[in-house]
Amino acid sequence: MNYFESIFVALRSLSQNKVRAFLTTLGVIIGVMSVILLISLGEAAQTYIEKEFAGMGSNVIIVSPGKQETTSDMFVITAGSFHKITHENAKEIKRKARGVKGVSGNVFGAGQIRYGARQRNCLVVGVMEDFDEIRQLRTQVGRFINGQDIEKNNRVCVIGKTLRHELFGSKPALNETISINRRKHTVVGILEERGMTLGINLDDLVIIPLPSGQQMFNAGGDELFEILISARSSEDIKPAIASIKEIVTAAHDYVEDFTITDQDGMIGSFSKIFDMLRFMLAGIAGISLLVGGIGIMNIMLVSVRERIKEVGIRKAVGAKKQDIGLQFLIEAVTLSVCGGMIGVFIGWLGTIAIRFIYPSLPVTLSMWSVTVAFTFSLSVGVFFGVYPALKAASVDPVEALRYE
Repeated sequence: MNYFESIFVALRSLSQNKVRAFLTTLGVIIGVMSVILLISLGEAAQTYIEKEFAGMGSNVIIVSPGKQETTSDMFVITAGSFHKITHENAKEIKRKARGVKGVSGNVFGAGQIRYGARQRNCLVVGVMEDFDEIRQLRTQVGRFINGQDIEKNNRVCVIGKTLRHELFGSKPALNETISINRRKHTVVGILEERGMTLGINLDDLVIIPLPSGQQMFNAGGDELFEILISARSSEDIKPAIASIKEIVTAAHDYVEDFTITDQDGMIGSFSKIFDMLRFMLAGIAGISLLVGGIGIMNIMLVSVRERIKEVGIRKAVGAKKQDIGLQFLIEAVTLSVCGGMIGVFIGWLGTIAIRFIYPSLPVTLSMWSVTVAFTFSLSVGVFFGVYPALKAASVDPVEALRYE
């Protein structure tokens, strides 16, 4: 018997028990579908995070107070005693650092915004004049905070579109005066619509000059939450970090009590987390494939027992052991391959459904996940089909003909 005849006989045998064959492949279908969906979701989440970071500026470096020190394999501890990061540090970095395009010291806090009888609570951010370039923000109307606002501590502000709508409605907002935590500020700009980025609604915030923010949140003290720096290019990031470290260390009495983080490092950390999560989820889904394989082996053993007389007759008329074994092995592989194909199809439909329900999540069918899942399902069919095939091939034809 050649391979094509074996495949034909195997398919005919499976077609005689359609419901049982489908139920047998169900575990493989669920496993393949789960692998594809979980890996696709993991990749989509990683792509989404990277896109969000890219939307907040490129080649960004962050200086924050406190030195992170790894003291064991499990804990990262921030030193409790350190110098403050100050406006003076930010200005010195801008003057002296190599490969730096823009610098902005930042403070932020909650703000109660009033205009006439209308009131809204939102995020208030105190920044320097380079903040819009670093974070790639653009004003739709008016202008952004400039160097003169910082130098003279002008009481001006730039607001998001949501806040502008809530406070002013259809009225023009430019050059109007609003109260921010009981301090009067003049609206000089309205931001372009941006929506949510990294959990922050950029359409519902107020941006004010850094000195005004320090007076509002730090009682006038020269202290920053962080310093944002943009390097001129990706090649300038490492030289810029080295230069910034040198400048701030010298300003802090040669004590490195601050932490410098670059955007690529943060994205890399997220990527490692997502890689681990993706492999963990794929492993969990793989358990379904193993369960499906055990189901295939169980049904094939039952099939061998049910068809002992058939096996005996075929051996009696000249069928060889390898012919009998090949037939049952092909049946097992056919079950797993069919289950894999159905699982791939349902997984593809699942990615379409998720993309339709959550358009912001870029879920696509990952070809490598399809390859891995389908290869695994094929391997499951071969692995769990070998024993039933050997069992069928070892049937004694005389005993088989006597079997009732």
